[in-house]
Amino acid sequence: MKLWDKGTPVNKAIEEFTVGRDRELDIYLATHDILGSMAHVTMLESVGLIGKDELPDLLAVLQKLYNEAESGSFKIDDGVEDVHSQVEFMLTQSLGDLGKKIHSGRSRNDQVLLDLKLFTRDAIKEITESTSEMIDILLDRADELKDILMPGYTHLQVAMPSSFGLWFSAYAESLTDDLELLRSTYKITNQNPLGSAAGYGSSFPLNRQMTTDLLGFENMNYNVVYAQMGRGKVEKIVSFALANLAATISKLAYDVCLFMSQNFNFVSLPAEFTTGSSIMPHKKNPDVFELTRARCNKLQGVPAQIGLIINNLPSGYFRDLQMVKEVFLPSFRELNDCLKIAGLALKNMSVNKNIVDDPKYDYLFSVEEVNKLVLQGVPFREAYKIVGEQIEKGNFKPEKTVNHVHEGSIGNLALDKIKSKKDETLKTFNFKSLEKAKQQLLKPTN
Repeated sequence: MKLWDKGTPVNKAIEEFTVGRDRELDIYLATHDILGSMAHVTMLESVGLIGKDELPDLLAVLQKLYNEAESGSFKIDDGVEDVHSQVEFMLTQSLGDLGKKIHSGRSRNDQVLLDLKLFTRDAIKEITESTSEMIDILLDRADELKDILMPGYTHLQVAMPSSFGLWFSAYAESLTDDLELLRSTYKITNQNPLGSAAGYGSSFPLNRQMTTDLLGFENMNYNVVYAQMGRGKVEKIVSFALANLAATISKLAYDVCLFMSQNFNFVSLPAEFTTGSSIMPHKKNPDVFELTRARCNKLQGVPAQIGLIINNLPSGYFRDLQMVKEVFLPSFRELNDCLKIAGLALKNMSVNKNIVDDPKYDYLFSVEEVNKLVLQGVPFREAYKIVGEQIEKGNFKPEKTVNHVHEGSIGNLALDKIKSKKDETLKTFNFKSLEKAKQQLLKPTN
């Protein structure tokens, strides 16, 4: 079934090429397409395009289809082009000609725009929750291990004292900033495109504010041409936020892989979290973090892929945009999997509590010795020279303690402040209004 079918059969090879992976990828959009249809028919009834007696029948079948999609039993039949066609086909099977009324005042163009917006809102919510959980894990580990020193590096050279508290909470705060960018993309996503039809509006007296409210959107894309121009643009903007999160997780994964090597020996994972070698019986490989790093690096390429697909398209709809779904829709699950598995591994990771006892880390404390002399009244440049000469002559003997008290330092991690930043950012997403609208729309009809 094709919503645009006018009786002329399409060449089989052309059909297979143009449909591409739509049947497979549209399963991601099934629940969202049905929710959008429920809002649309409710609005059509309010403007007289569907009868009051017809609306309950349409909503009842749509709710049944929604439950099927939610449970995973919804299928797109062979010969049916996409999820939009499948929903209309099943409505028509159940209700006859009444099912054919559902498409009044909309196009597949604004249907897929809407489906992608609804999908992306829910997917951002899931990523946000997983990121929040990861931040909490990092803050908990930072607090637990705040007194254990480790080397800090610049240029991969031993530099100054750090701590596991500092290291864990650094990534917690980085992810907190990543949430801020994700929040901005959520605001851009949370605008209703329904009613833009094929990109030039409709002669029907559509009530776009009604569907905006029914679907829990914060706002709408007012200009119908811009609503269509948003296809691809929204995905690109959101993918930048996902790539930013992925970059943080990739860096963390690289640190863990480095720190797990025998040359560093800072951290270790339980045996059941590692893999072995087919030839070297001693090996315990951090494959979980290596694959996390690789997947996150792949995700950082998604904005460029989307950009290359859309960057030379004029206004209006083009089939090129279909290809955006292939790289965009799966990226959420991949990033969410990385957040979940990295969080699990970090919770179970052990640390070496005696790293700085090794003499090779003596020079970590050179700045501490310089600062002690400064506190005794020696000018900084003179103190620097004194300690430098001790190091050159081989008689530098550090005291391996630190006394850092300013905000964000080893002795004052400000973990409560980082958590507060995260909590304040989470509030601004206002996911509750989204859920409230969805539940209201899904309320059983009598």
